[in-house]
Amino acid sequence: MSIYENRFTDYYNYLLIDLADYRTNDWPLITSPVPLVTLLIAYLYFVLSWGPKYMANRKPFKLERLLLIYNLLQVLVSVYIFKEGLDAAWLTRYSWRCQPVDFSESKEAMREARGVYLYFLAKISELLDTVFFVLRKKDRQITFLHLYHHTVMPMISWGATKYYPGGHGTFIGVINSFVHIVMYTYYLLAAMGPQYQKFLWWKKYITNMQMLQFCVAFIHSAQLVYTDCGYPRWSVFFTLPNAIFFYFLFNDFYRKSYKSEITTNESTTDENCVQNGHANGCLNNNNNTKHADFSLLTSTEALLLQQDYVNYNM
Repeated sequence: MSIYENRFTDYYNYLLIDLADYRTNDWPLITSPVPLVTLLIAYLYFVLSWGPKYMANRKPFKLERLLLIYNLLQVLVSVYIFKEGLDAAWLTRYSWRCQPVDFSESKEAMREARGVYLYFLAKISELLDTVFFVLRKKDRQITFLHLYHHTVMPMISWGATKYYPGGHGTFIGVINSFVHIVMYTYYLLAAMGPQYQKFLWWKKYITNMQMLQFCVAFIHSAQLVYTDCGYPRWSVFFTLPNAIFFYFLFNDFYRKSYKSEITTNESTTDENCVQNGHANGCLNNNNNTKHADFSLLTSTEALLLQQDYVNYNM
């Protein structure tokens, strides 16, 4: 029995200590996968089972101020990570074709490692997105895409921090942080009230940006197939299929959300035009829009903006 225990211990030490980057291996949540796995299991249990059961007979929490603070912090963190990624690496020192990890303890290398670690912590904090959905009883927004994205990204960023905190693989984190700047800015404005809704006509372009980032990430990662600079080429067997999978998930979401036609009954009364507790506009018998805030938007965009306000304030 001791022989098997020794083999297990040797393999464990090899996998989690010998292969790991010694600079980051002792950082909080990085040494062992157990804390992260435990957190993700608790997260999935809460959002899929315990949370909905707890909220079943309760009124949804509004959380207006909390959401404003949360979205603002996410914007600021994403701005910082994006700026660090450009200033410390991709606009100064890195090769766009292939970039190895600098495993030294130089100032520049440690700055890169800290940036990767901060990105990992940001992915952990984004689990609160789903927690807030549950507490506000927005269960329809907890889709497979949402859960897959929020579960996989912490695992990917954990692996990057532990084994390869820098180099070629950080590119996706930089462009993803830019997308999150735009996305959380949108959520922040949507949570601030109906007076800002007329400025949020660009919602669907966020999904376009998300799909574009996976295309760019695919092309950038694919360079490792024919270029060897010391960065692990085997990583493409994970990054490329994952980029494709993410692209098709977001594309499916885009088609379902923005390509379906929304029909409006010409005989709709003014009372029926009051959607979700806010009179955001309706059509009269001549199909003319009566509401100034949404007069320049399509019916689809107007409805989506109304839903956004309700999602953050009801």
